[in-house]
Amino acid sequence: MFDVEGLRLLDTVARTGSFTAAAAGLNYTQSAVSRRIAALEHRAGGPLFERLPRGVRLTPAGEALHHHAQIVLNRLNRAEEELAGIHGGYRGRLRVGAFATANVALVPGALRAFREDFPEVELVPIEGPSGSLLRRMREGGLDVAVVSDYPSELPREEEIEMIELAGDELLVALPRDHRLAGEEIVDLRELREETWIEAPPPGRATVLAAACARAGFAPRATVRIAEWTGKFGFVAAGLGVTLVPALAAYAVPADLVLRSLGDLAPRRTVYAALPPTPLPAARTLVRLLAGRAGQ
Repeated sequence: MFDVEGLRLLDTVARTGSFTAAAAGLNYTQSAVSRRIAALEHRAGGPLFERLPRGVRLTPAGEALHHHAQIVLNRLNRAEEELAGIHGGYRGRLRVGAFATANVALVPGALRAFREDFPEVELVPIEGPSGSLLRRMREGGLDVAVVSDYPSELPREEEIEMIELAGDELLVALPRDHRLAGEEIVDLRELREETWIEAPPPGRATVLAAACARAGFAPRATVRIAEWTGKFGFVAAGLGVTLVPALAAYAVPADLVLRSLGDLAPRRTVYAALPPTPLPAARTLVRLLAGRAGQ
C-alpha cells in the first residue's frame, strides 16, 4: 500500500522537478526526500524518477503512479472540503424533526430562509409527535427538532439541549354555527358540556385537563383523533370542539372559527432540541427558527 504522504511527496517532486525544491516546499531536508522517494520506488518495484544533471523527471512507471496519486489526492482534498462544509454548516445533510402544527408555517419559513443561505445543505424534514422526535434524536436519528409540551409534558432527556423558541396560546376551534362562535372571547366554563377532540398520550396529564381543572370542571370524554385534518372535520360536523395552537391559526378551514379562551386559555411552549454535539448547521437553523417564532 502507498501512504498518502508518500503520494503527496511524489506529486510535489513531479511538479517541481527537483528533490531540493520539493524539500523546501514541504519543509523536509533533501536527504529525507531522497530516502522517502527511494522507499516509494522500492514499494513500486522500480525507479519512479530519472535522475538528471539538474533535477529529475518521471519514468513511465512514475507517470503511471503519479496519475493515480493525483486522483487520490484530489479526492482527499474534496473529502476535506466536504467535511469542513458539514462541520461549518455549508454542505451535507440536516435532518429536521417537527411536530405537525410547527410544519404549518414556523418550520417551512425557517427552512426556506436556511436554503437561501446554504443551498448545498440537503434538508430532510421528518414529522412526528414531540416525544417520538426526542427519542429519535437520542438514538442519533435527528440533527435538530422542533417540539412542544402540548398535549402533555415532554419526557426528560438529560443529554438533549432544549432552547425555548416561543410561548403559544391555544385557541378553541368552533363550527361557525356554534352558539358561542360570535363571541370574541369564550369563557372555558361555557364549554363544560362539549365533547373535546384530541389524542393525548395514554396515562399522561394533558394541557386541556389542566386548563379545565383551573376552570372548575373536568372535560367530557374526548374523541381520539390525532391528525389535524381529522380534528377540523369533526369540529365542522358539530361533533365536538378542539384546541388549536395560534401558531397554526391560518391553516384552519374557513368553516371553523378560532376564539381565545381569555384568562383561562391554556398555553404551550415551543422548543428547539439539539443533540449533545450539534452540527453548526443545526445551530444556524435554530437561530432562524427563533427569529420566525418571535415575529
